[in-house]
Amino acid sequence: MSVPADAPILTSDAMRAAEAACAASGPSLAELMERAGAAVADTAWRMVAGAPVLILCGPGNNGGDGYVAARLLAERGVRVRVAALAEPATDLARAARRGWTGPVEALGDDPIPAPLIVDALFGVGLSRPLADDLAARLARLAGRRVLAVDVPSGVDADGVRDWVPPLPANVTVALGALKPAHVLLPAAPFCGRTLLAPIGIDALSTLRTLPRFETDDPDASAHKFSRGMALVRAGPMPGAAGLAAAAVLRAGAGYAILSGASAAPFSAVIAESGDGFSERLADPRLDAVVIGPGYPAGDALDRDVAAVLGSGKPLVLDAAAIASALPRLGEARAILTPHAGEFARAFPGLAGSKVDRARAAAQQSGAVVIYKGADTVIAAPDGRAVAAWPGCPWLATAGTGDVLAGACGAMLARGGDAFDAAVAAVGWHIARAQAIGPGLVADDLVKA
Repeated sequence: MSVPADAPILTSDAMRAAEAACAASGPSLAELMERAGAAVADTAWRMVAGAPVLILCGPGNNGGDGYVAARLLAERGVRVRVAALAEPATDLARAARRGWTGPVEALGDDPIPAPLIVDALFGVGLSRPLADDLAARLARLAGRRVLAVDVPSGVDADGVRDWVPPLPANVTVALGALKPAHVLLPAAPFCGRTLLAPIGIDALSTLRTLPRFETDDPDASAHKFSRGMALVRAGPMPGAAGLAAAAVLRAGAGYAILSGASAAPFSAVIAESGDGFSERLADPRLDAVVIGPGYPAGDALDRDVAAVLGSGKPLVLDAAAIASALPRLGEARAILTPHAGEFARAFPGLAGSKVDRARAAAQQSGAVVIYKGADTVIAAPDGRAVAAWPGCPWLATAGTGDVLAGACGAMLARGGDAFDAAVAAVGWHIARAQAIGPGLVADDLVKA
């Protein structure tokens, strides 16, 4: 499971608008279909190196892409069979069908498979779940290698509806831009490896995939305070705050303070167990505050959150601190890091895809929101968003969210844009986890 880094993501409506804009000033829609079919044919050729291919064509333009791919593969000497669900229903699809000179069989109740199946049935055009009989026919083909055109049939391309495709893909060719389904659960795993095929469309989008993480090395004049000072406020469970404080240093800050704890995770972290929290918040060298890891809801948390908000320092809010701060967050420069349960409690009633809900939460709160999960989404109040699929499955263990909160504190302490800080923290978190791999525990993320 993979997607290209820093790639544009468009909803189906935005994709259609981009195609229309392109056709109005550049290549025609027919030329775009030719390019799309060529991208499918090239991918199919690489997958089977000349072995027989069965292409399933639907009645719309996705089917048209399939007919173009069939013609181009046949020209290379591949044995191609085409099975159609119905006659082409659009002018573009009909023209592509005329270009295919081979036979077209009906997609019957018991289709005969091939080493590679190209799914060009529906793509982004699906507006309702597949009919049960068609789903049963496609399920009989499962287990073969499958190449999906744009999205596997039976998937809601926009990631709003939780439809599961009966014919999962090993590889999906995203035409022009990725779609939300490629990066959101439950559809993303069924897309397999997603490849982006540029076909000449200007896919301008404020939603993109996670960029590759690159370490921001300090310059020769750097010192501990120029790299950022961050404070983590500990609660009754100081181990979680200790993980966050350790992550502050490991993610690149120059100075980490663990306030309210008697012991630090290692000597370079300054543990302060006394009553100097207010004084620390007033320190002009302090660049960011992290609060929430290991700190349950209650009067003590509310008081500490109020103190942090009153200081005007940039802050990272995790766990129960999110709900505590939201009614009084105001103009604070903040990053919120909720998992699904915390998100539902803090932002009830939001609708749409996970991207839609993360964006709405960011706009509602005025803060950057990292909506955590296997399909993490980072959203800014101005509408920018990043989807961090596929992440690293070994992060599904206790304490890794505390480490992410600390990494956010480190990135935020450097100054600059809170959204960029959140994206960098998520990138660091995933890259660190991928380097460790099987058996990861949260402590591993902050070890040398």
